[in-house]
Amino acid sequence: MFDTLGGRTFHHVGEKGPIRPTGRLPATIPPMRAVLCKEFGPPESLVVEDVASTEPGPGQIRIAVHAAGLNFPDTLMVAGTYQFKPPFPFSPGMECAGVVDALGPGASLSIGDRVLAMPGTGGFAEEVVVHEVQTQRIPDTMSFVEAAGFPVTYGTTLHALRDRGRLRAGETLLVFGAAGGVGLNAVELGKILGANVIACAGSDAKLEIARKYGADHTINYSTESIKDRVKEITGGAGADVIFDPVGGDAFDQALRCIAWDGRLLVIGFAGGTIPSAPANLILLKNCSVVGVFWGAWAQREPAGNRANFEEMLGWFEEGKIRPHVSATFPLERVPEAMAALLSRSTTGKVVISTR
Repeated sequence: MFDTLGGRTFHHVGEKGPIRPTGRLPATIPPMRAVLCKEFGPPESLVVEDVASTEPGPGQIRIAVHAAGLNFPDTLMVAGTYQFKPPFPFSPGMECAGVVDALGPGASLSIGDRVLAMPGTGGFAEEVVVHEVQTQRIPDTMSFVEAAGFPVTYGTTLHALRDRGRLRAGETLLVFGAAGGVGLNAVELGKILGANVIACAGSDAKLEIARKYGADHTINYSTESIKDRVKEITGGAGADVIFDPVGGDAFDQALRCIAWDGRLLVIGFAGGTIPSAPANLILLKNCSVVGVFWGAWAQREPAGNRANFEEMLGWFEEGKIRPHVSATFPLERVPEAMAALLSRSTTGKVVISTR
């Protein structure tokens, strides 16, 4: 199969194989399609338009995007409720995967390299320009769809569990939202790190997925008490590390079933409510409430972040990691994809196919 991008012809050797340019860039580069947010609002306010292609600057590369991962913060960014507010118009899309098709001065990657990228914004487009440090080569065995949904959730989760939560083999890990993007990764990586994993979700169907990814015990919070079940499972000791991307009532339940010297990891607030911590419970449990802001950490500690990704991509090649993508949508249906994510009707990752 042959595709044309920016006047160059690419020969596909399967989705997972290399893509090599066989022509030269013309003087005038055709526009590329992108999802644009021109004002804050619901997902339906997004539009798909042609925009000018951009040449990479020093230390930058341009990626022909094949797929992009959708994350909960993307919906917040479009609504104007995220801590980072890009100038209008902007294209959402915190993570993507594709093929390097242009190099800026000083870039060390090669044309045709298959990479995942963490641009922060701009992933929902046919092209994106990023600094090389924001990219990572991907194994030949990893599809673009798998790679597109890898950076944010896996990056957040390993940083949370190991760097922030100090999770040790043999400890008990309680995971809220265990069938969602970061939650399912927490179940999977928690088992790799040697934890006894308790998965918590709102339906038996979601808990079955968590079991397939290694959960030792499950709690259906719609029919069971989180606090009572955790104490029953742990013989009254409680959970050593609690992974909470939900907030709201789940956070309060977490503090009531955390172990002595436990670590409660604050990942996000998918439940919609930012909770307050009763300081007396923190004191009585001698526990820690630990914030996890992976994106800022990755910028401050790029070497540590790269080491985490190299290790996880190694686990992927060994078959220890299996990214779960429950739905893919074309570029024109990003609002529908966001609605599906917000309704919690999806599991694992939702990915946008751009080509």
